[in-house]
Amino acid sequence: MSAGPSSASGSTAGALRHVLSHLITPLLMCVGMGLAYLGAFHAPAPHDLRVDVVGSGARAQVLAQTLQDKGDGALSVRTVANRDAAADHLRTQQSYGAYVPGSKPELMVATASSDTSATVVQKVFTEVAADQGSPLRVTDVEPTAAGDPTGQGIFFLLVAVSIGSYASVAVIGGAGAVLALRIRAGLALGTSLVVSAIGAAFAGPVFGLVDHGLGGLWAMAWLYSAGILLIGVGLHTFLKRWTTLGVMLLFVMLNFTSSGGIFRPELQPGFFGALHSFWNGAGFVEGVRSHVYFGGHALGGHLLVLSLWFVAGLVVVAVAGSAEARRRHEAAEKVRETAAVRTTAVAEEEMEEAVGV
Repeated sequence: MSAGPSSASGSTAGALRHVLSHLITPLLMCVGMGLAYLGAFHAPAPHDLRVDVVGSGARAQVLAQTLQDKGDGALSVRTVANRDAAADHLRTQQSYGAYVPGSKPELMVATASSDTSATVVQKVFTEVAADQGSPLRVTDVEPTAAGDPTGQGIFFLLVAVSIGSYASVAVIGGAGAVLALRIRAGLALGTSLVVSAIGAAFAGPVFGLVDHGLGGLWAMAWLYSAGILLIGVGLHTFLKRWTTLGVMLLFVMLNFTSSGGIFRPELQPGFFGALHSFWNGAGFVEGVRSHVYFGGHALGGHLLVLSLWFVAGLVVVAVAGSAEARRRHEAAEKVRETAAVRTTAVAEEEMEEAVGV
């Protein structure tokens, strides 16, 4: 009769250990999100931010060198011959501001490239113009769509598509664990079509984040989403309950922070700036910007990034398929070995009974 309380206590302790072990995941998410977001966003500061000074005379050269020296690495200042060349640099994202000195100084920016970078540049040259006793006129050579006045709508679209993608991984990997991997991979591709269609609807008819190029945006959203889903479904074979933490590390902590959707790499610590060159979120954000605002300049490189992540997803699924096939083979071998042992044991018992008779 005394076994009752002891049994209940053991059951409670076991359940508590189970809960505590599962709490490790959200606590690690908390640490990871804090390190990633605060590390990337808490103190944005320019470094090697490219700006142009328009003019070829001594005055322009002196101003450019003065800004370069005063910035102490914050700016990368060059001179360009004329206003048209400066505008071309802005439209090809070779610079993020162009200052035209004179009695009526003008600052040229392209907010579609990065509103925060344009704000930093405007602050710098407002002070320059003030030192010269003149008000600064700002010209936006490539503004964002009317539905995206802050220029950050594409980033929040990235967030929506990412969440729809990596959250679906948990469902397909968990609830669909009994399904063959090829079926799970098919579900991943089908889900990516739905997620990307939702993203395109948000970007176009719902919020008007873009006013043209919606088809190309949808294609990049699909490629981006499919890469996440395939990688996640493949990783679930190996990570199991740690899959959620794994995909959040890849596609939230490192992804959102390096995408350039809020701050371009020139305003971030070097680690996140380095990730920007090859991470899939940056490929999507910069690809959409290139397609919608900059006439497809450098679009091929961004599409290559998204395609390589998609191929990586196919590779991970293939490796997972091989691992699952090996596990099934090993399980079948164990079943056959167990059956053989039982058959041998039964035969020996029957022989002993026969000898005894």
